[in-house]
Amino acid sequence: MGDEPQQNSVENGQDEMNVARFQSKVPVLAGRTFSSSARQLRNKVPEAQKLFQEDNGLPVHIKGGTFDVVLYRATMTLTLGGTCYSLYWLLVASMPQKKA
Repeated sequence: MGDEPQQNSVENGQDEMNVARFQSKVPVLAGRTFSSSARQLRNKVPEAQKLFQEDNGLPVHIKGGTFDVVLYRATMTLTLGGTCYSLYWLLVASMPQKKA
């Protein structure tokens, strides 16, 4: 029974040492995460601003090119198709059922 408190104090001391080791490594690990050795990205915002501010008569949602036009048309097709489908089922639900 006399050895138990001493053993707990030894374990606590080891736990404190492990915590201290981890805390000393945190700044190193954080520095590696945010290191400047990663590739440098070029700022493309001015090019995009020129593209979207150009006065060419196109709405802004299709100035991005072919992909934007395809995406716009697909969205409009799905929207109109869904609206027609909803109206069809609303019409079907409003009709009285025939008694057999």
